[in-house]
Amino acid sequence: MKNRCAWCLSSDLYKEYHDTEWGKPVYDDATIFEFLILETFQAGLSWITILNKRENFRKAFDNFDYKKIAAYSEEKQEELLQNPGIIRNKLKVKSAVSNAIAFMEIQKEFGTFSKYIWGFVDGKPIDNRPKTLKEVQATTAISDVLSKDLKKRGFKFVGSTVVYAHMQATGMINDHVEDCWTRA
Repeated sequence: MKNRCAWCLSSDLYKEYHDTEWGKPVYDDATIFEFLILETFQAGLSWITILNKRENFRKAFDNFDYKKIAAYSEEKQEELLQNPGIIRNKLKVKSAVSNAIAFMEIQKEFGTFSKYIWGFVDGKPIDNRPKTLKEVQATTAISDVLSKDLKKRGFKFVGSTVVYAHMQATGMINDHVEDCWTRA
């Protein structure tokens, strides 16, 4: 039996996500955007709730195509609010659209969103090597700065906790506990 971070032990879906995605460095803009949207919808909810609805989100949000999402009409947004397969929060749906627009503005400025966001960690993952889950932080000085910069650029639902979770998910920060098999 593999040792894993304790947060993922409650379901096979969680284990699969932990083993194959969480904490693995992501540099392509499309995947970074997907995680950003999912994390913003997760705000105030559990991550397993989002994972359980992830395929529904993919279908509802055009496979997280930020160019399409940026152009969503009011009618499309209303359609999303009627979709029981996703989180039906009006502010979060609207933020997906405004975040897609802001995402593309950063791409124009930096060439890629990846270059922008990875710049906050000098282009390489921070390896915290926590011994237990209790040592894993919810925010850091870096997530505070990144959150403020994203907000300044027009992003919504990107508080420091959401940003830190995004950094963990996309491998900017490695918070796998020391005895987790994924460190090997």
